[in-house]
Amino acid sequence: MLRIPRFSLATWILISMALGLSLGLSAPGWAERIEFVSDLFLRLIRSIIAPVLVGVLIRAIAGAGSLGALGRLGWKSAVCFEVATTIALLLGWFSVMATRPGDGLVVGTADAAGIDGPAGLAETLESAVPTSIVDALARGDVLQIVVFCFLFGIACLSVGSKARPVVDFADALAEVALRYTDYVMYLAPLAVLAASANMVAGAGIGGLGGLAEFAAVAWLAQGLFLGVLLTGGLFLCGVPVRRFARFVREPFLVGFATTSSAAALPQTLENLQRFGVPRRVLGVVAPLSLSLNLNGSTIHLGMATLFIAQAAGVELSWERQAVILLTLKLTSKGVAGVPRANFVILAAVFEGHGLPMEGLGVLLGIDALIDPIRTSVNVASHCSAPVMVARWEGCEFLPEQIRE
Repeated sequence: MLRIPRFSLATWILISMALGLSLGLSAPGWAERIEFVSDLFLRLIRSIIAPVLVGVLIRAIAGAGSLGALGRLGWKSAVCFEVATTIALLLGWFSVMATRPGDGLVVGTADAAGIDGPAGLAETLESAVPTSIVDALARGDVLQIVVFCFLFGIACLSVGSKARPVVDFADALAEVALRYTDYVMYLAPLAVLAASANMVAGAGIGGLGGLAEFAAVAWLAQGLFLGVLLTGGLFLCGVPVRRFARFVREPFLVGFATTSSAAALPQTLENLQRFGVPRRVLGVVAPLSLSLNLNGSTIHLGMATLFIAQAAGVELSWERQAVILLTLKLTSKGVAGVPRANFVILAAVFEGHGLPMEGLGVLLGIDALIDPIRTSVNVASHCSAPVMVARWEGCEFLPEQIRE
């Protein structure tokens, strides 16, 4: 009896990507006939964007603890996180802007993307504030949903224990929405096949070069952040970098092999304590970092968004770029430890800013090639943040030192 090999979803997606590329090159006429599969997949993804955003953002902000309990460690952590994620987002964005890997692809068109004319700063800020969250949810206005969820999450955080039922509801909503997404992802291999076939049918062999270039630029940007910016930040803080690298090596490799930040968490906590991070610092900063300090994911969000805009031939004004970057900055806070959450966040940003949703299938197809290094950079960031905050608190990290 013939037994079909049991591959992981990532493996099936890679196989489907290869089949789609071959189909697009050898039989481009078939690409149009199977395009409806990709459309069905994208409609299902659109249906879950609002619940995912509401659940994960409120859970991430409101579940961070209480404002009073966080105190000095909380605001120091927030400073480290915001500086790091801002640099990461800009690094990803300008890496694609400088190399332009999307120019050789054809994913949608500028007309199909529906980009409006540039708005002034005052108009942009005004349009970001919702008058009704129900109206924003019904229209799928991503920026308004994000702004509301952030303010609502902060309000829950300030109320404290009285907001527990609301936070529990957000947590349940996030879990259900993400399980729904898991079911939708069973259609992902077929959607990737259809999307990649259409992309290559339109761009020809040049499309393959664009995908390879994007993957190479992604690895380069992640490596630059890890080897230069993150290492340089540790050095400037006075952290013994070589000794730190020995303690971080194990969780870093676990993240690379499993593509899961959560899988590396036990080794992260144990090794950082052995390195000399006090428990009082580790207990506050490490959980916050899992939700608010995902630099690898933030780099990827910026790169993927501009990559698809280039492939669609969409010229973004500086005003629109600023709004997209702000949206990415806020939505990146909700991707903590959630499988394929990057993809759902990108779907939300594309939907809210008029970028062609067809690009999601192309991004999903090559995601397995980028995910290992992206996750490893996330893990390295989770390791670095408690060390930097502890150094800010005056810790010296002497050999064999363990502080209570």
